[in-house]
Amino acid sequence: MHDGIVLLKALLLSTSQRNIYRHTTDGRKRRRIVANAVGFAFLYLLIMAYCVTMCVGYGVLGMAEAVPALCALTLSALAFVFTLFKTNGYLFNFKEYDMLMSLPFEARTVAGCKFLCMYVKSLLWYASISLSMMVGYGVFAHPPVVAYLAWTVLFLFLPIIPMLAAALVGFLIAKLSAGFKKTNIVQTVLMFAFVLAFFSLRFVMDDLFRNDKVELVLGQMSAMTNDAARSYPPAGWFADAITRSDALGALLLVGVSVALFAIVFRIVGQSYRSINSALRSHAAKGRYHMTAQRRRSVVGAIAFKELKRMTGSSTYMVNGAMGEVLAVLLGVATLVIGFDKIVDTATQGAPIDVATLRPAIPFIVYFLIGMVATTAFSPSLEGKNYWILQSLPIEMRTVYQGKMLFNLCLTVPFMAFATVCLCVSAQVPVLDTALYLLLGLALCAFSTAWGCVCGVRHMRLDWENEVEVIKQGTALVIYLFPNMFVTMGLTVLVVFLGMRFDCRLVALAFTLLATALAALSYLWILRATQRDH
Repeated sequence: MHDGIVLLKALLLSTSQRNIYRHTTDGRKRRRIVANAVGFAFLYLLIMAYCVTMCVGYGVLGMAEAVPALCALTLSALAFVFTLFKTNGYLFNFKEYDMLMSLPFEARTVAGCKFLCMYVKSLLWYASISLSMMVGYGVFAHPPVVAYLAWTVLFLFLPIIPMLAAALVGFLIAKLSAGFKKTNIVQTVLMFAFVLAFFSLRFVMDDLFRNDKVELVLGQMSAMTNDAARSYPPAGWFADAITRSDALGALLLVGVSVALFAIVFRIVGQSYRSINSALRSHAAKGRYHMTAQRRRSVVGAIAFKELKRMTGSSTYMVNGAMGEVLAVLLGVATLVIGFDKIVDTATQGAPIDVATLRPAIPFIVYFLIGMVATTAFSPSLEGKNYWILQSLPIEMRTVYQGKMLFNLCLTVPFMAFATVCLCVSAQVPVLDTALYLLLGLALCAFSTAWGCVCGVRHMRLDWENEVEVIKQGTALVIYLFPNMFVTMGLTVLVVFLGMRFDCRLVALAFTLLATALAALSYLWILRATQRDH
């Protein structure tokens, strides 16, 4: 027990941004930590506002008693999904594995502490949801003081069981895939399936809340929440402890969480060393064949190296290629279903002339393709290898050119496929299709160069887990949100301009604008590399 506390404290201190801020003398690093804190505080406030609004809706409809169960189900679902995505990087195949396993700790202690470290780092997200829903519940339900105390304590245990379930699933996947050379295939497929399921959930909800189904769904919402809570016992235990002051429910939630934690990591600990060893070192088997070596330019070699990094990391592949997968699905769907029917579904039958939406095709595709640029986080992924790169006889501008080449090779083919599919389905003329492809190419170039600007400007090399830069990095946030909202605005603007001017002139104007912005971003990168040297 004492060993676990010591190790957990060391892990938290070594990755704590507050601790780094206190001891670092690098002003740039301090400013980055402050900017991260401000950005996350803003996100927490948005989440809290959304949760309070949702609870107000429940309260107005007279369903305040269902809020505790809703809170428990929400936290449990998020904890399961987020943990499943992070397992292959926090618990398995993490970079400080050799150092930790050389310390005098049992394997299950290391695994348990890594799990608790992941739990503590996610606790602020869970707290922002839980405490804001507690406030919304209190406004309408007026529970006794003991209910607030129970809620504040018990929500700390709510994420543990789903996190343990996700960790156990990740353990089984890692155990099954440890014998294969491409260990990330199973994780990648599973993550793509989960993300696509969440995207498709939007259309399910859209169908439920359309027209006369709204009142029916709202009338059944409380019953649906309570049924789900009964199907998932921890949610029912939490709800009973809050609404009925049921001490047994509180004890069951706490006791089962602690007991399952001990059982799961006793199981994981038995194979922890062997799984990590297999994931980190896959000995090649079979016959060796000597073949001629392929010659590549330095830029091409760096792009190929980036491809190998992507295919070797399920986290990288899911975040870097999800937009491309969605673009392919959209393109195929328009060919099968029809552009007009998809527009009718998206606009819920609004009287819109489909022809007026044709100029927006490049931006619709770019909204998916440009969702994430690999150049926004690939500079940070070099980590400690960045200093090795600087010592090599390779200019940093060449390194960034290779990373940008990889992102272009990734995005342009998918962009072209989706654009052609949408243009064929929408019966766009050949000349207009060519212009839209040219505009899409310019947008991909801008996405690549601007993502690289964000990645270089907000590079973080002291990460402990690649999830910190691929999913949560400052560079990615700065690239993602402005790019997303600007693209949505430009989609509306290009439709508006297309109804008043020639669509081809509009496409050419936006192509020139995107090309100019891409060129400016590229020149900034060149100047930044010159300053570094």
